[in-house]
Amino acid sequence: MLLEDQRHRHEVLERLEDAIAERLREDPKHIRDRLARDHEIAHFLASVESESVALLKLYEDTDGEREKEVRGLAQGDNMESFQKEIARIREFYQKYPDQQAENLEKTYKKRTAEDQAQAIAQIETMFSGEEGTGRFFDLSALHHESINLQRIDGRHLSYLQYLDSFDNFAAIRRNEKLSDRYFQYVKALQEYLESFMRRTKPLENVNKIFSAFDAEFDQAWEKDEVPGWEKRTTATVGPDTNGDAEHAGGLWCTACQKQFANESVYESHLAGKKHKRAAEAAKQGAVATSNGPSASIDRFKERAIAEREFRIKKLAAAMSTERADTKVNVERKQGMTERERQQELEMLYNENPEENKDDGHVSDSEDKIYNPLKLPLAWDGKPIPFWLYKLHGLGVEFPCEICGNYTYMGRRAFEKHFNEARHIWGLKALGITNTTLFREITGMKEAQELWATIEADKKKEMSGMENIVEMEDTDGNVMPEKVYRDLAAQGYV
Repeated sequence: MLLEDQRHRHEVLERLEDAIAERLREDPKHIRDRLARDHEIAHFLASVESESVALLKLYEDTDGEREKEVRGLAQGDNMESFQKEIARIREFYQKYPDQQAENLEKTYKKRTAEDQAQAIAQIETMFSGEEGTGRFFDLSALHHESINLQRIDGRHLSYLQYLDSFDNFAAIRRNEKLSDRYFQYVKALQEYLESFMRRTKPLENVNKIFSAFDAEFDQAWEKDEVPGWEKRTTATVGPDTNGDAEHAGGLWCTACQKQFANESVYESHLAGKKHKRAAEAAKQGAVATSNGPSASIDRFKERAIAEREFRIKKLAAAMSTERADTKVNVERKQGMTERERQQELEMLYNENPEENKDDGHVSDSEDKIYNPLKLPLAWDGKPIPFWLYKLHGLGVEFPCEICGNYTYMGRRAFEKHFNEARHIWGLKALGITNTTLFREITGMKEAQELWATIEADKKKEMSGMENIVEMEDTDGNVMPEKVYRDLAAQGYV
């Protein structure tokens, strides 16, 4: 019956709303538990959307069946309709005697410990060991692929350098980007970043974010404002030009369709027989093909590559926190032995909050952590190793008066804080607008004195510029007034 189907879907929607609200009231401590909860909520939200679409179709009643059923219940024999429905249900269960009736309360109730363990296991299968359950990127395979690509300077980047520059495509020449291998590389990098965002942010409308990226790229491409992919200006081949043009940060030979970064190599190329033959062929009509189908195909391929590069830059900016955390994690692991890395990985996978619970009480070993040296806590809530504490100099204090006498532990945190909002706000409170000149300065008096000196120099320079009076001698030479007076006093003018 359509009315029963309609009632059932309303009940499902209410159960889903209650289940989502119940999950949102939870506050999991571990990132795996949070991801498991968020993925379950995302699944519920998808169910809400599908049930709502089906319910809307029932209300629209395009074929009139629902209205017919309502009219039949109002005018016909209700007991007869009831008996027909009972007979239909009995017939169904005679055909499928093992079929269990759907229990909506059980379906959407809070998960048991066993269900929670299965959800966590499913989350762990989504990520590799290096990704740390969605906290870090795992770009090692793409790093190896990037090494095989021909670089403009021929250098191979380390993994840390690659993490800093994987979205900087200016280091590769434009003509080298048109290779199939490069296209497959940027495609794989884009797909990985999109997949990582979908896995780590299940409650965000990722498709809407990607659509906004596409719209922004389409607009920039139409205006020819995509950096590094502007339309090529093909030089007309004539007797003086030999088919050369300045192009994309280098020297472009239109006749040979080659780019040169070095001017001396380019001049040697112009004197070669191969170039002269190509230039002669261009004079005889090869220029006409520049606006033909071949140029359109090349531009289409450039658009496909440029679109992927644009998407990668946007994704990297959107996940800048994960990128920074990945660099810190890689630096930390480089200072560890292989045995310590394996132990950390085992601890990560063996960690189970339920194991330390006994009748709802947490064990004393989890309650009390032995930390006499007051070491900072690592990702697992335990003190970091003492050698790591010494390696990063976390025992050295760096106070900053501009930040309200806030103390930073370790040189890394101290250097990083100069670009943070707390320090910049402190400088602006002192009336200092150009904050880039005040790195390594932590005292308020020192900063104010430096700013006063900078302002005084600036005013002196401006007044000096305003007070310059130019004089002209009898020969038409123009010079400052002071120089003119000095020369006049010596009888030279």
